[in-house]
Order: sequence, then C-alpha cells, then structure tokens
Amino acid sequence: MKNNGLIYDIKKFSIHDGPGIRTTVFLKGCPLNCMWCHNPESIEGGKEFLYNEDNCVLCGECVRTCPEDALKIEGEKLYFDREKCTFCGECELACVYRAREIVGKDYSIAEILRELEKDEIIYEESSGGVTISGGEPLNQLYFLEELLIRLKENNIHTAVDTSGYSNWESIKKIAKYVDLFLYDFKIFDENKHIKFIGKSNKLILENLKKLDKIHDNINLRIPLIVGTKEDINTDDKNIKDTINFLKGTNIKKISLLPYHNGALHKYRKLGMKYPDEDMKRPKKELLEDIKEKFEKEGFEVKIGG
Repeated sequence: MKNNGLIYDIKKFSIHDGPGIRTTVFLKGCPLNCMWCHNPESIEGGKEFLYNEDNCVLCGECVRTCPEDALKIEGEKLYFDREKCTFCGECELACVYRAREIVGKDYSIAEILRELEKDEIIYEESSGGVTISGGEPLNQLYFLEELLIRLKENNIHTAVDTSGYSNWESIKKIAKYVDLFLYDFKIFDENKHIKFIGKSNKLILENLKKLDKIHDNINLRIPLIVGTKEDINTDDKNIKDTINFLKGTNIKKISLLPYHNGALHKYRKLGMKYPDEDMKRPKKELLEDIKEKFEKEGFEVKIGG
C-alpha cells in the first residue's frame, strides 16, 4: 500500500521522549492551537517555508530561480506568495545564506524505516526505541499505524506522543502497537482549555479514560505555564481538579514540563505572532509544590521530559 507521511523533523539520540536513547519522528499537522506551542511548524498540515529575515541579504537569487514567480523584492523586503508556491525547493537550494527552508518532507514507510533502523543497536543497548510525535501523529493515522506495525515487527520499542484530541476508534486502532503512550494533559477546566488551546477538552478527557482501560503504560505530560494576566494552569484549583480526575484512573506516571520560550525564533520565521508577554516559567518553588501535591496522592512525578 502506497502510504506517505509528511515529517518535519527526525531527532536522533533523544532522551526525553520515553525510555533509553530514542529517535523521535515529528509528523506535521495538529488540530489544537496551544498558546505556548513549542513546535509552531507542526500545526499546519502541509509544507511551509521558514524565512530567516536576519540571514537574507536581498540578493534576489531566490526571485530569479523561482519558476512560479512566487517571490519578489519591493523596497527592502522580500515578499512570498504562498498561493503560487509549489514547494519545489529551488529557492532553498539557491540561497547560500540559508534564509529559506522548507518544513515538511514526504517519506514512504520504507524510507523512514531505513532511517530509523540505522540506530537499532543503540535502541537495543539503551533499552530505547522510536517515539512518534507531532503535531498530532493521529492526524496521519494510516501512516502512523503502518509505521508502528513495521517497528513492532522489528522488535523496536514504540512510543506515541499524543494530545488525545482524535477519534477514539483511531486511538484504539493503534493502541496494540504502542508500548508507551505519552499523553498530553494541558488544562482541566473546559473554558480555559477553549481559551488557551482553541478546543474543548471533553474529547481528550473521554479518550484518556477509555485508553486507561485498555492500555497499562500511559505517561501523562503536563505543561506548566504561569500567566502574567490570569492563571493558566498552575493555580491550586487546576492542580486539584487534575489530581481528582486522575485518581479515577490507573495512571501513576506524571511528567511536569515547565514553560520556556525557546520556540520564539520559529514564530518569527513563520511570520506568526507569539504572545510571550502573557506567559512565564513557574518558579522552582511552585514546581516543587505542584510536584509534592501529586506525590502525596501516590503519583510518580518528575520535572522535565
């Protein structure tokens, strides 16, 4: 079956996306729009261009090379017509200053497996494996399922990092091929979830309950963000509500992920606004306090991936 996936990054020697040393494959496309998204290039389901304006000297080589006339220079600025662009890559090749970069590459199952199997010995020696992340990997269900099947045929440990915002049947379909689910749990309050994530969390909570009944290895990942204008998800109520919800499940492993603004440069390259002034990293004392609250209820907690 011909089945290509759109991948925007392959991160080798990853140690924060599951046990051991891993390779993390990042698939494009996400149905959510988290205000603090660390991978904004993953949101759009198609190919995109990153434009590093600081590197651009306006030499015009990309304009001359583009076969679709999708680029032009006016005054001291380079303009890009996304409607005309076919992502042929000619402008990227022509730019010696690396100002333009295509995000998203098509891989067949055979091609990505060849890349992943290069590190099989590392997976074996470190008890590692392959993690499939995004975006939301379930957005590319058929590619994801086939890749997981092939990895398990090769006895490679598999992990899937998901937001849980997907059709339950899709999650159920891949569950038997997944050794570890890294399940994102952002905000318990539905209204806040809609405000800061862009979607209701009802589906996410329902899917987590269902997944908990059929899978025994779920590591919950909770990003922690302090709002400068209002509480986002580090307030006592959100933490208590989250704990009370999880006490009704078999989930015991929690990873607390403190906010950082390391993706700011990506937003600039994508021409997107980043509301960094509205968010900040929780202080160490707050992180430890939240960690202690979970631990008192019997959860195994670590700060970081």
